[in-house]
Amino acid sequence: MDLQALSDFNLVAVHGGFGRASRVSGRAKATLSRRVADLEQSLGVRLIDRGSQHLRLTDEGRRLHERTEGLLSEIGEAGEAVALGASTPRGRLRVSAPVVLAHVAFGRIGARFAMAYPEVQLEIVADDRKVDPVEDGFDLVIRIDPSPDERLVGRRVLNDQRLVVAPIHWPQPEPAAEGAAQPVKAVLLPTTPPGAVWRLERGAAADLQLRPEPVLRLSSLLMVRDAVLAGAGAALLPKLLVAEDVAAGRLALWGAQAGPLVEIWALQSSRRLMGAKVRAFLEVIGQAFPGRVYVSPRDEAMDAGGEKRS
Repeated sequence: MDLQALSDFNLVAVHGGFGRASRVSGRAKATLSRRVADLEQSLGVRLIDRGSQHLRLTDEGRRLHERTEGLLSEIGEAGEAVALGASTPRGRLRVSAPVVLAHVAFGRIGARFAMAYPEVQLEIVADDRKVDPVEDGFDLVIRIDPSPDERLVGRRVLNDQRLVVAPIHWPQPEPAAEGAAQPVKAVLLPTTPPGAVWRLERGAAADLQLRPEPVLRLSSLLMVRDAVLAGAGAALLPKLLVAEDVAAGRLALWGAQAGPLVEIWALQSSRRLMGAKVRAFLEVIGQAFPGRVYVSPRDEAMDAGGEKRS
């Protein structure tokens, strides 16, 4: 089997058509079409249904794509490792991260990585969409409390908490009799359901329950934080976003949300091995948060079923 023709077929399959594959790769559309036709002829089967309005893989094409895409990636990475040196991160690295996390931390992380690894062309895209690493062309996607996904494997790189913060001049509520939830003016996300209750842990102090009453709903956590700083109300926000404001005395901390910690994971396609540049980027993330839980890539991973393994 012609590996170049197989590679071209997988390129077309990943990007959903000859035109898009041509634009992404810079290769002529006619060349890609001819290569795929040659592959079909050598195998004696049709791999792509060209009669439909949009490209559609045949059953044979889908099976071939599923079984060979990851193998070709590994072959390419193996060749790159031999040619360039497996221990030296090089090449392009595309990372997708949630908007708030990117805003708070990934500018500094990106700068630190770029200075440490000048032979890597790093691109970090802030996006709250649930991107697909393969279809959207990302080497690594950062997700918060991700659901199990058989297409992805990854590692937990950071833990965080959700904190209730308020304008600095507001008095902190005290627990009500019989544990009843106390009403509090709040800035909420549009997705916060009616009747929500904030259950807070306060260390040595008694736990506290609050019933947020919206005075304002904003679609961005960054806007919510700014509204609290302006005195509009209390809010439930990530510690990563408000820790500096609390430490500087700009926001009052009322407590941490009860329950498990928030887990932040770095994920990649299950069909790809972890390369040196991805491993180096994860190490830089760990170095950026020395006071938080960081799990080394050698210590923990999420398998296709979402369970952790050593």
